[in-house]
Amino acid sequence: MRGVNRSDFSYELPAERIAQSPLAERSASRMLTLDRASGTWADRWIRELPTLLAPGDLLILNDTRVVAARLRGVKPSGGRVEVLLERACAQCEALVQLRASKPIRAGLVIGTAGGGLEVLRREADLWRVRVPGAVIEFFDRWGEVPLPPYIERPPDASDAMRYQTLFAREPGAVAAPTASLHFDAALLEAVAARGVETAFVTLHVGAGTFQPVRVEQIDEHVMHAEQVTVPAGTCEAIARARARGGRIVAVGTTVVRALESAAQLAVQRGAAGIEPWSGETRLFIRPGFQFRVVDALLTNFHLSESTLLMLVCAFAGREPVLRAYRHAVDAGYRFFSYGDAMFLAHELDGARAATS
Repeated sequence: MRGVNRSDFSYELPAERIAQSPLAERSASRMLTLDRASGTWADRWIRELPTLLAPGDLLILNDTRVVAARLRGVKPSGGRVEVLLERACAQCEALVQLRASKPIRAGLVIGTAGGGLEVLRREADLWRVRVPGAVIEFFDRWGEVPLPPYIERPPDASDAMRYQTLFAREPGAVAAPTASLHFDAALLEAVAARGVETAFVTLHVGAGTFQPVRVEQIDEHVMHAEQVTVPAGTCEAIARARARGGRIVAVGTTVVRALESAAQLAVQRGAAGIEPWSGETRLFIRPGFQFRVVDALLTNFHLSESTLLMLVCAFAGREPVLRAYRHAVDAGYRFFSYGDAMFLAHELDGARAATS
């Protein structure tokens, strides 16, 4: 029997559809809605999101804060090295990606504006380095905003604010949870006025989120690890929402992975519902996955053949999602981190009519 292939999640995207800068207002983006029951879509605006939520729903966001994770360095020979933080491991040690014109070796000391980084050893696709100081503080002081590779310009002063959510508070991410970038104070207030509760998880997005799937059979792909915290307060909010018949609405694929990872662990422990949890997840959500927590999803548009697109297809069906993506391309939507949004829910229009 034929397995699910990476190429099954391919679509054509003209380069001009990739958003290179944020809009002037966070909540000015377009929003494509996809009804999971019928597979139909509609063109809307992100400011309409509260009208698609029902009183009693629970909106869950990721409160991770992006670190200034990209650092310019130089070898003793004068060769340039780019250092990209993956995650802090200890007070003065970190796992990083290193890019240089010639091979890197253990023992190398990379000079930076903040002092030398000692390369300790290779760990799979990453390098462990010793940093001259506390890792997060060091990168925040000497690094720069780690814009994704498809944004073909250097970061400017505005990116320090706009590539960060309004509610970012837990430092550790090297990429933004981009669905949350659409929320400004007015949109958050409109959600609350709708009678929708808000809760948070933390998933520190790693640089591995941009790594391509290199195998054709996606079941052979090994996900990168990311640090997650699902607090007790959020688990209690989920239980309250379930009790009152509300939906669990995830803002971003990072929230989906955090919640569903915690739910899987709870099932393994024989628990009836989701429980508080902190640890690393390598959960790879692709078609066939059984969702236990998330009922609706707000997300940005994702790269062709990426694990994030596979997650969205698992949630709403591969063919409906890819048809919606083709419409978004033709309709001029802006793609990826600084781009537009997509809202996926079951019987979307019927729920809206019943609750508006």
